Amino acid sequence: MTYKAICFFLCLVFCTKVFAQSHSNEIGIQTDDDSYLAQGADKYYTAGNFGYFRHALSVKDTAKLKNKVLGFEFGQKLYNPRSGSINFTGVDDPQYIDRPFAAYLYVGSTLNFLYKDESNLKLGAQIGVVGPAAIGRPIQEFVHRAFGLYKPTGWEYQIDNDAELNLSAEYNRLLARGDWADVTLTSYANLGNGFTGAGIGPMFRLGDFNQLFNSLSTQSTAIKSQSFKPLNQRELFFYYKPQINVVAYDATIQGSLFNSRKANSMEVTLDPERLIFSNQLGVGYSGKRFVIDAAVFLHTKDVKQMVHADQWGSVTILYRFD
Repeated sequence: MTYKAICFFLCLVFCTKVFAQSHSNEIGIQTDDDSYLAQGADKYYTAGNFGYFRHALSVKDTAKLKNKVLGFEFGQKLYNPRSGSINFTGVDDPQYIDRPFAAYLYVGSTLNFLYKDESNLKLGAQIGVVGPAAIGRPIQEFVHRAFGLYKPTGWEYQIDNDAELNLSAEYNRLLARGDWADVTLTSYANLGNGFTGAGIGPMFRLGDFNQLFNSLSTQSTAIKSQSFKPLNQRELFFYYKPQINVVAYDATIQGSLFNSRKANSMEVTLDPERLIFSNQLGVGYSGKRFVIDAAVFLHTKDVKQMVHADQWGSVTILYRFD
């Protein structure tokens, strides 16, 4: 992460009023990039940018639900091989593609049910596109040109255009809690012609955190009315989330699930690893107005041909309002 990003994060944490207040809406952005880890890397899942709007819905005090949040989002993910340029010998050489060039552009919606027993079920749907229509090549070329970086090469071999419909479900449940630490079971499942798979693992939190029905850990800091006493007036905690992931299909690696390759296609597809181990380490903060999540992701190889494992940083900033 850059020094500017660190300073911005610290200013928000220590300069924002710390007393929590219920707000039913929040809007914000998330940015992912492997350059945040300051390793000079530009590989695999190289960048992602997302926008979010969430609105808390009314729930009855007598119901099992404690909170219910409707969300809308849009985003783009960019993938390339071990480098954004495969021109190692003076010409573009597809033998250096150890992870396909691909972009995924989508819009989606989620509905998050959060229960009094500190479990939640979050359902989601996305429609999008993989391929040149996801404008990955022009975005990466623009960013590299704007920051004086090398010229990307090899996008002519990217995954072909394919429309995507993807459904998701996420379930979390509190397992145990002490005064300053707790552990939660986390799980998810994806089903669609773009992404199909599942994952499970624990999440450990250390510090000042709130109940899972009103916490950044479950994307539920938006709430219609706070009819309960929070554990803390603001959240500031470290977390660790290891996970085992099973991959059944990934269109950014394998291309279209249903359509055969076009006769003139230069698309390069590869073979996904079916079992991936991931680690997420981060720090979360939620105060009166701002919600901030800064994390590092460490993944084992998600393509059999990959030379290295994958890693990137992520920063999410949300603003809460009535």
